[in-house]
Amino acid sequence: MTAPSSDHSASRALLLRFLDEAIAAAHPARCLVPHLPAPGAGRLIILGAGKAGGSMAALASRFYAEQHGVDASRITGLAVARHGYGEEAPMIRMVEAGHPVPDQAGIDATIETLRIAGEAGPEDDVLVLLSGGGSANWIAPAGDLTLIEKQAVTKALLRSGAPIDEINAVRKHLSRIKGGRLAVKARNARSILTLAISDVPHDDPAVIASGPTVPDPTTLADALAICERRGIPLPETARALLNDPANETPKAGDPAFARSEYRIIARPIDALEAAAAAAKAAGYDLVMLGPDVEGEAREVAAEHARMAREMAEAGRKVAIISGGELTVTIRGEGHGGPNQEYALALALALDGHPRILGIAADTDGTDGGRGEATDPAGGLVDPTTLERARAAGLDPAAMLADNDSTKFFATIGDLVQPGPTRTNVNDCRIILVG
Repeated sequence: MTAPSSDHSASRALLLRFLDEAIAAAHPARCLVPHLPAPGAGRLIILGAGKAGGSMAALASRFYAEQHGVDASRITGLAVARHGYGEEAPMIRMVEAGHPVPDQAGIDATIETLRIAGEAGPEDDVLVLLSGGGSANWIAPAGDLTLIEKQAVTKALLRSGAPIDEINAVRKHLSRIKGGRLAVKARNARSILTLAISDVPHDDPAVIASGPTVPDPTTLADALAICERRGIPLPETARALLNDPANETPKAGDPAFARSEYRIIARPIDALEAAAAAAKAAGYDLVMLGPDVEGEAREVAAEHARMAREMAEAGRKVAIISGGELTVTIRGEGHGGPNQEYALALALALDGHPRILGIAADTDGTDGGRGEATDPAGGLVDPTTLERARAAGLDPAAMLADNDSTKFFATIGDLVQPGPTRTNVNDCRIILVG
Protein backbone atom coordinates (compact mmCIF):
# COMPACT_ATOMS: atom_id res chain seq x y z
CA MET A 1 0.00 0.00 0.00
CA THR A 2 1.32 3.44 -0.94
CA ALA A 3 1.83 5.67 2.08
CA PRO A 4 1.28 9.44 2.03
CA SER A 5 4.42 11.36 1.03
CA SER A 6 6.23 13.49 3.57
CA ASP A 7 4.82 16.62 1.92
CA HIS A 8 1.31 15.26 2.27
CA SER A 9 1.97 14.18 5.85
CA ALA A 10 2.71 17.78 6.83
CA SER A 11 -0.52 19.00 5.23
CA ARG A 12 -2.49 16.16 6.83
CA ALA A 13 -1.14 17.20 10.22
CA LEU A 14 -2.29 20.75 9.52
CA LEU A 15 -5.81 19.53 8.72
CA LEU A 16 -6.01 17.60 11.98
CA ARG A 17 -4.70 20.59 13.93
CA PHE A 18 -7.27 22.90 12.34
CA LEU A 19 -10.02 20.43 13.30
CA ASP A 20 -8.74 20.31 16.88
CA GLU A 21 -8.90 24.12 17.04
CA ALA A 22 -12.50 24.03 15.83
CA ILE A 23 -13.54 21.50 18.46
CA ALA A 24 -11.75 23.28 21.31
CA ALA A 25 -13.47 26.57 20.48
CA ALA A 26 -16.88 25.03 21.16
CA HIS A 27 -16.08 22.99 24.26
CA PRO A 28 -18.11 23.92 27.37
CA ALA A 29 -14.87 24.57 29.25
CA ARG A 30 -14.37 27.61 27.04
CA CYS A 31 -17.91 28.93 26.68
CA LEU A 32 -20.18 27.89 29.58
CA VAL A 33 -19.03 29.52 32.82
CA PRO A 34 -19.48 33.19 31.74
CA HIS A 35 -23.18 32.48 31.19
CA LEU A 36 -23.91 30.74 34.50
CA PRO A 37 -26.13 32.95 36.67
CA ALA A 38 -25.60 33.66 40.36
CA PRO A 39 -27.53 31.20 42.52
CA GLY A 40 -30.86 32.22 44.01
CA ALA A 41 -32.19 31.58 47.50
CA GLY A 42 -33.98 28.33 46.65
CA ARG A 43 -32.86 25.11 45.06
CA LEU A 44 -30.89 24.98 41.81
CA ILE A 45 -32.17 22.19 39.57
CA ILE A 46 -29.69 21.30 36.80
CA LEU A 47 -31.03 19.27 33.88
CA GLY A 48 -28.74 18.39 30.98
CA ALA A 49 -29.02 16.47 27.75
CA GLY A 50 -26.95 15.81 24.65
CA LYS A 51 -23.37 15.10 23.71
CA ALA A 52 -22.23 18.13 25.70
CA GLY A 53 -24.87 17.59 28.39
CA GLY A 54 -22.51 15.65 30.63
CA SER A 55 -19.58 18.05 30.40
CA MET A 56 -21.86 21.07 30.83
CA ALA A 57 -23.53 19.60 33.94
CA ALA A 58 -20.15 18.68 35.42
CA LEU A 59 -18.79 22.19 34.91
CA ALA A 60 -21.93 23.85 36.27
CA SER A 61 -22.17 21.72 39.40
CA ARG A 62 -18.50 22.31 40.23
CA PHE A 63 -18.90 26.03 39.55
CA TYR A 64 -21.72 26.45 42.04
CA ALA A 65 -20.10 24.25 44.67
CA GLU A 66 -16.58 25.66 44.39
CA GLN A 67 -17.08 29.28 43.26
CA HIS A 68 -20.31 30.09 45.12
CA GLY A 69 -20.15 27.60 47.99
CA VAL A 70 -23.70 26.42 47.37
CA ASP A 71 -24.55 23.65 49.81
CA ALA A 72 -25.14 20.20 48.35
CA SER A 73 -28.66 20.22 49.75
CA ARG A 74 -29.56 23.07 47.38
CA ILE A 75 -28.30 21.50 44.16
CA THR A 76 -30.01 18.61 42.45
CA GLY A 77 -30.53 17.38 38.94
CA LEU A 78 -29.83 14.84 36.26
CA ALA A 79 -27.87 14.89 33.01
CA VAL A 80 -28.16 12.45 30.12
CA ALA A 81 -25.35 12.11 27.59
CA ARG A 82 -24.49 9.75 24.76
CA HIS A 83 -22.69 6.54 25.72
CA GLY A 84 -19.07 7.48 26.40
CA TYR A 85 -19.85 11.19 26.86
CA GLY A 86 -20.71 11.31 30.56
CA GLU A 87 -18.58 13.07 33.18
CA GLU A 88 -18.61 12.96 36.95
CA ALA A 89 -20.74 15.86 38.18
CA PRO A 90 -20.93 16.54 41.93
CA MET A 91 -24.54 16.40 43.19
CA ILE A 92 -25.87 15.63 39.69
CA ARG A 93 -26.86 12.15 38.60
CA MET A 94 -25.17 11.29 35.30
CA VAL A 95 -26.70 8.80 32.86
CA GLU A 96 -25.32 7.58 29.54
CA ALA A 97 -27.92 6.61 26.93
CA GLY A 98 -28.36 5.67 23.28
CA HIS A 99 -27.73 7.93 20.30
CA PRO A 100 -28.80 8.33 17.54
CA VAL A 101 -31.31 5.57 18.26
CA PRO A 102 -32.75 5.94 21.79
CA ASP A 103 -32.68 3.17 24.39
CA GLN A 104 -34.28 2.23 27.71
CA ALA A 105 -31.64 4.09 29.71
CA GLY A 106 -32.73 7.27 27.97
CA ILE A 107 -36.40 6.60 28.69
CA ASP A 108 -35.79 5.95 32.39
CA ALA A 109 -33.63 9.07 32.73
CA THR A 110 -36.14 11.23 30.87
CA ILE A 111 -39.03 10.10 33.06
CA GLU A 112 -36.91 11.01 36.08
CA THR A 113 -36.05 14.37 34.48
CA LEU A 114 -39.75 15.16 34.03
CA ARG A 115 -40.43 14.19 37.65
CA ILE A 116 -37.66 16.48 38.93
CA ALA A 117 -38.83 19.37 36.74
CA GLY A 118 -42.40 18.91 37.93
CA GLU A 119 -41.29 19.29 41.56
CA ALA A 120 -39.75 22.73 40.97
CA GLY A 121 -41.34 25.29 43.29
CA PRO A 122 -41.68 29.09 43.22
CA GLU A 123 -38.28 29.62 44.89
CA ASP A 124 -36.41 27.13 42.69
CA ASP A 125 -34.37 27.92 39.58
CA VAL A 126 -34.17 25.41 36.75
CA LEU A 127 -30.97 25.43 34.68
CA VAL A 128 -31.32 23.46 31.44
CA LEU A 129 -28.06 22.59 29.65
CA LEU A 130 -28.64 21.47 26.07
CA SER A 131 -26.65 20.35 23.07
CA GLY A 132 -27.09 18.30 19.94
CA GLY A 133 -27.90 14.71 20.77
CA GLY A 134 -30.49 15.79 23.29
CA SER A 135 -33.30 14.66 21.01
CA ALA A 136 -32.20 11.04 21.33
CA ASN A 137 -31.07 11.28 24.97
CA TRP A 138 -34.30 12.82 26.25
CA ILE A 139 -36.75 10.20 25.06
CA ALA A 140 -40.24 9.81 26.53
CA PRO A 141 -42.72 8.44 23.99
CA ALA A 142 -46.17 9.98 24.25
CA GLY A 143 -49.43 8.09 24.57
CA ASP A 144 -49.19 4.35 23.99
CA LEU A 145 -46.14 4.58 21.72
CA THR A 146 -43.48 2.04 22.71
CA LEU A 147 -39.71 2.43 22.65
CA ILE A 148 -39.42 -0.12 19.85
CA GLU A 149 -41.96 1.81 17.78
CA LYS A 150 -40.21 5.13 18.46
CA GLN A 151 -36.86 3.57 17.50
CA ALA A 152 -38.34 2.30 14.23
CA VAL A 153 -39.70 5.74 13.31
CA THR A 154 -36.35 7.37 14.17
CA LYS A 155 -34.39 4.85 12.08
CA ALA A 156 -36.73 5.32 9.12
CA LEU A 157 -36.35 9.10 9.29
CA LEU A 158 -32.55 8.82 9.45
CA ARG A 159 -32.45 6.45 6.47
CA SER A 160 -34.78 8.66 4.42
CA GLY A 161 -32.28 11.52 4.16
CA ALA A 162 -34.60 13.91 6.00
CA PRO A 163 -32.87 17.04 7.38
CA ILE A 164 -32.71 17.52 11.14
CA ASP A 165 -35.54 20.05 11.30
CA GLU A 166 -37.93 17.55 9.71
CA ILE A 167 -36.75 14.73 11.96
CA ASN A 168 -37.26 16.88 15.04
CA ALA A 169 -40.69 18.08 13.93
CA VAL A 170 -41.84 14.46 14.01
CA ARG A 171 -40.01 13.65 17.24
CA LYS A 172 -41.60 16.59 19.05
CA HIS A 173 -45.10 15.36 18.35
CA LEU A 174 -44.34 11.85 19.58
CA SER A 175 -42.77 12.99 22.87
CA ARG A 176 -43.64 14.06 26.41
CA ILE A 177 -40.57 16.30 26.80
CA LYS A 178 -39.72 17.82 23.42
CA GLY A 179 -41.28 20.83 21.72
CA GLY A 180 -41.64 23.01 24.84
CA ARG A 181 -43.11 20.28 27.03
CA LEU A 182 -40.26 20.39 29.56
CA ALA A 183 -40.97 24.08 30.19
CA VAL A 184 -44.63 23.23 30.76
CA LYS A 185 -43.57 20.61 33.29
CA ALA A 186 -41.32 23.11 35.15
CA ARG A 187 -43.80 26.00 34.90
CA ASN A 188 -43.99 26.49 38.70
CA ALA A 189 -40.26 27.33 38.99
CA ARG A 190 -39.07 30.85 39.76
CA SER A 191 -37.10 30.79 36.53
CA ILE A 192 -36.05 28.50 33.70
CA LEU A 193 -32.75 29.33 32.00
CA THR A 194 -31.62 27.27 29.03
CA LEU A 195 -27.98 27.44 27.94
CA ALA A 196 -27.50 25.68 24.62
CA ILE A 197 -24.68 24.65 22.33
CA SER A 198 -26.10 24.74 18.82
CA ASP A 199 -25.53 21.94 16.33
CA VAL A 200 -28.14 22.92 13.74
CA PRO A 201 -28.12 25.14 10.66
CA HIS A 202 -29.35 28.67 11.45
CA ASP A 203 -29.14 28.01 15.24
CA ASP A 204 -32.90 27.64 15.71
CA PRO A 205 -33.72 27.03 19.41
CA ALA A 206 -36.83 25.11 18.36
CA VAL A 207 -34.59 22.60 16.53
CA ILE A 208 -31.66 22.25 18.97
CA ALA A 209 -32.40 19.05 20.91
CA SER A 210 -35.99 19.38 19.64
CA GLY A 211 -36.61 22.57 21.65
CA PRO A 212 -37.80 21.21 25.03
CA THR A 213 -38.01 24.67 26.64
CA VAL A 214 -39.19 26.89 23.78
CA PRO A 215 -42.48 27.24 21.87
CA ASP A 216 -42.85 24.82 18.98
CA PRO A 217 -43.61 26.44 15.60
CA THR A 218 -44.31 23.07 13.96
CA THR A 219 -47.68 21.36 14.04
CA LEU A 220 -49.21 17.92 14.03
CA ALA A 221 -50.08 18.48 10.38
CA ASP A 222 -46.42 19.28 9.61
CA ALA A 223 -45.26 16.05 11.24
CA LEU A 224 -47.82 13.98 9.34
CA ALA A 225 -46.90 15.61 6.04
CA ILE A 226 -43.19 14.90 6.59
CA CYS A 227 -43.87 11.23 7.27
CA GLU A 228 -46.06 10.95 4.18
CA ARG A 229 -43.59 12.76 1.93
CA ARG A 230 -40.65 10.67 3.17
CA GLY A 231 -42.58 7.40 3.08
CA ILE A 232 -42.13 6.77 6.81
CA PRO A 233 -44.17 3.76 7.99
CA LEU A 234 -46.08 4.77 11.11
CA PRO A 235 -47.43 2.34 13.71
CA GLU A 236 -51.04 2.96 14.67
CA THR A 237 -49.99 4.38 18.05
CA ALA A 238 -47.89 7.06 16.31
CA ARG A 239 -50.56 7.81 13.75
CA ALA A 240 -53.11 8.24 16.54
CA LEU A 241 -50.83 10.79 18.27
CA LEU A 242 -50.32 12.76 15.07
CA ASN A 243 -54.07 12.88 14.50
CA ASP A 244 -54.98 13.92 18.06
CA PRO A 245 -55.48 17.72 18.47
CA ALA A 246 -54.97 17.31 22.23
CA ASN A 247 -51.42 16.18 21.51
CA GLU A 248 -50.38 19.50 19.92
CA THR A 249 -47.19 21.05 21.32
CA PRO A 250 -47.29 24.36 23.29
CA LYS A 251 -47.03 27.50 21.18
CA ALA A 252 -45.82 31.08 21.69
CA GLY A 253 -47.89 32.84 24.33
CA ASP A 254 -48.24 29.79 26.55
CA PRO A 255 -47.81 30.89 30.22
CA ALA A 256 -45.14 28.19 30.67
CA PHE A 257 -42.67 30.39 28.77
CA ALA A 258 -43.30 33.58 30.76
CA ARG A 259 -40.29 33.06 33.07
CA SER A 260 -38.17 31.13 30.60
CA GLU A 261 -34.96 32.50 29.05
CA TYR A 262 -32.88 30.89 26.29
CA ARG A 263 -29.24 31.63 25.38
CA ILE A 264 -27.03 29.99 22.78
CA ILE A 265 -23.50 29.94 24.17
CA ALA A 266 -21.65 28.29 21.26
CA ARG A 267 -22.50 28.09 17.59
CA PRO A 268 -21.15 26.18 14.59
CA ILE A 269 -19.67 29.41 13.23
CA ASP A 270 -17.49 29.70 16.36
CA ALA A 271 -15.77 26.42 15.49
CA LEU A 272 -15.35 27.31 11.83
CA GLU A 273 -13.87 30.70 12.69
CA ALA A 274 -11.34 29.02 15.00
CA ALA A 275 -10.29 26.68 12.18
CA ALA A 276 -10.14 29.63 9.80
CA ALA A 277 -7.90 31.61 12.15
CA ALA A 278 -5.50 28.67 12.38
CA ALA A 279 -5.47 28.26 8.60
CA LYS A 280 -4.84 31.96 8.06
CA ALA A 281 -1.95 31.85 10.53
CA ALA A 282 -0.50 28.98 8.48
CA GLY A 283 -0.51 31.14 5.36
CA TYR A 284 -3.75 30.18 3.65
CA ASP A 285 -6.26 32.55 2.13
CA LEU A 286 -9.78 31.80 3.30
CA VAL A 287 -12.96 30.84 1.50
CA MET A 288 -15.64 30.59 4.21
CA LEU A 289 -18.77 28.83 2.97
CA GLY A 290 -20.46 29.23 6.34
CA PRO A 291 -22.04 27.02 9.01
CA ASP A 292 -25.37 26.30 7.31
CA VAL A 293 -24.46 24.14 4.30
CA GLU A 294 -27.07 21.45 3.73
CA GLY A 295 -27.73 18.85 1.07
CA GLU A 296 -26.84 15.33 -0.01
CA ALA A 297 -23.25 14.64 1.11
CA ARG A 298 -21.96 13.30 -2.21
CA GLU A 299 -23.51 16.17 -4.19
CA VAL A 300 -22.03 18.83 -1.91
CA ALA A 301 -18.64 17.09 -2.12
CA ALA A 302 -18.73 17.21 -5.92
CA GLU A 303 -19.44 20.94 -5.86
CA HIS A 304 -16.68 21.62 -3.33
CA ALA A 305 -14.23 19.56 -5.41
CA ARG A 306 -15.09 21.68 -8.45
CA MET A 307 -14.37 24.86 -6.50
CA ALA A 308 -11.08 23.47 -5.18
CA ARG A 309 -9.94 22.42 -8.66
CA GLU A 310 -10.63 25.89 -10.03
CA MET A 311 -8.59 27.48 -7.26
CA ALA A 312 -5.77 25.00 -7.71
CA GLU A 313 -5.59 25.73 -11.45
CA ALA A 314 -5.43 29.44 -10.60
CA GLY A 315 -2.37 28.73 -8.43
CA ARG A 316 -4.03 29.84 -5.21
CA LYS A 317 -3.21 28.70 -1.67
CA VAL A 318 -6.61 28.51 -0.04
CA ALA A 319 -8.49 26.88 2.83
CA ILE A 320 -12.14 26.21 1.91
CA ILE A 321 -14.08 25.86 5.17
CA SER A 322 -17.70 24.85 5.66
CA GLY A 323 -20.07 23.51 8.29
CA GLY A 324 -23.72 22.60 8.42
CA GLU A 325 -25.38 19.23 8.42
CA LEU A 326 -25.30 17.08 5.31
CA THR A 327 -27.59 14.13 4.75
CA VAL A 328 -27.22 10.67 3.26
CA THR A 329 -30.02 8.84 1.56
CA ILE A 330 -29.13 5.22 2.32
CA ARG A 331 -29.41 2.98 -0.70
CA GLY A 332 -26.66 0.45 0.05
CA GLU A 333 -25.78 -2.03 2.78
CA GLY A 334 -22.56 -0.45 4.04
CA HIS A 335 -21.80 1.70 7.07
CA GLY A 336 -20.76 5.32 7.32
CA GLY A 337 -22.02 8.82 7.98
CA PRO A 338 -22.42 12.13 6.16
CA ASN A 339 -18.84 13.25 6.75
CA GLN A 340 -17.28 9.98 5.67
CA GLU A 341 -19.53 9.84 2.61
CA TYR A 342 -18.61 13.43 1.77
CA ALA A 343 -14.90 12.59 2.10
CA LEU A 344 -15.19 9.51 -0.13
CA ALA A 345 -17.15 11.45 -2.76
CA LEU A 346 -14.58 14.26 -2.51
CA ALA A 347 -11.73 11.81 -3.13
CA LEU A 348 -13.47 10.47 -6.24
CA ALA A 349 -14.20 13.95 -7.57
CA LEU A 350 -10.62 15.14 -6.97
CA ASP A 351 -9.20 11.98 -8.55
CA GLY A 352 -5.80 12.33 -6.90
CA HIS A 353 -5.29 16.02 -7.66
CA PRO A 354 -1.73 16.70 -6.45
CA ARG A 355 -2.43 20.05 -4.78
CA ILE A 356 -5.61 19.34 -2.81
CA LEU A 357 -6.28 17.66 0.54
CA GLY A 358 -9.39 17.63 2.70
CA ILE A 359 -10.95 16.56 5.97
CA ALA A 360 -14.60 16.21 6.97
CA ALA A 361 -15.60 15.39 10.53
CA ASP A 362 -18.35 15.94 13.03
CA THR A 363 -17.19 18.07 15.97
CA ASP A 364 -18.96 15.72 18.39
CA GLY A 365 -16.47 12.96 17.56
CA THR A 366 -18.94 10.62 15.87
CA ASP A 367 -20.30 10.49 12.34
CA GLY A 368 -23.19 8.10 11.95
CA GLY A 369 -21.85 4.86 13.41
CA ARG A 370 -23.57 2.35 15.63
CA GLY A 371 -23.86 4.31 18.85
CA GLU A 372 -20.43 3.35 20.22
CA ALA A 373 -18.04 5.80 21.87
CA THR A 374 -15.37 4.56 19.44
CA ASP A 375 -17.36 5.48 16.31
CA PRO A 376 -15.35 7.52 13.76
CA ALA A 377 -15.96 11.23 13.27
CA GLY A 378 -15.12 11.43 9.58
CA GLY A 379 -12.46 10.88 6.95
CA LEU A 380 -9.30 12.47 5.57
CA VAL A 381 -8.41 12.71 1.86
CA ASP A 382 -5.05 13.39 0.21
CA PRO A 383 -3.69 12.96 -3.33
CA THR A 384 -2.80 9.30 -2.64
CA THR A 385 -6.22 8.26 -1.27
CA LEU A 386 -7.57 6.49 -4.35
CA GLU A 387 -4.19 4.99 -5.24
CA ARG A 388 -3.80 3.47 -1.79
CA ALA A 389 -7.38 2.23 -1.76
CA ARG A 390 -7.06 0.47 -5.10
CA ALA A 391 -3.75 -1.05 -4.04
CA ALA A 392 -5.65 -2.51 -1.08
CA GLY A 393 -8.20 -4.09 -3.42
CA LEU A 394 -10.97 -1.54 -2.87
CA ASP A 395 -13.34 -0.15 -5.50
CA PRO A 396 -14.00 3.42 -4.30
CA ALA A 397 -16.96 4.10 -6.62
CA ALA A 398 -18.66 0.83 -5.71
CA MET A 399 -18.16 1.53 -2.02
CA LEU A 400 -19.71 4.98 -2.37
CA ALA A 401 -22.69 3.43 -4.13
CA ASP A 402 -23.02 0.97 -1.22
CA ASN A 403 -22.73 3.74 1.42
CA ASP A 404 -19.68 1.90 2.75
CA SER A 405 -17.40 4.82 3.59
CA THR A 406 -16.37 3.57 7.05
CA LYS A 407 -14.81 0.41 5.62
CA PHE A 408 -13.13 2.45 2.88
CA PHE A 409 -11.35 4.83 5.24
CA ALA A 410 -10.68 2.18 7.89
CA THR A 411 -8.88 0.00 5.32
CA ILE A 412 -6.49 2.77 4.27
CA GLY A 413 -6.06 4.14 7.80
CA ASP A 414 -7.72 7.49 7.18
CA LEU A 415 -10.67 7.47 9.55
CA VAL A 416 -10.75 10.55 11.77
CA GLN A 417 -11.23 9.26 15.31
CA PRO A 418 -10.81 11.91 18.04
CA GLY A 419 -13.04 9.96 20.45
CA PRO A 420 -15.78 11.64 22.51
CA THR A 421 -15.24 15.40 22.30
CA ARG A 422 -18.09 16.19 24.75
CA THR A 423 -19.33 19.03 22.61
CA ASN A 424 -21.30 19.28 19.37
CA VAL A 425 -21.45 22.17 16.90
CA ASN A 426 -22.03 20.06 13.82
CA ASP A 427 -19.75 19.33 10.87
CA CYS A 428 -16.39 20.89 10.10
CA ARG A 429 -15.05 20.43 6.58
CA ILE A 430 -11.71 21.87 5.48
CA ILE A 431 -10.16 21.61 2.01
CA LEU A 432 -6.57 22.82 1.57
CA VAL A 433 -5.56 23.92 -1.91
CA GLY A 434 -1.88 24.39 -2.65
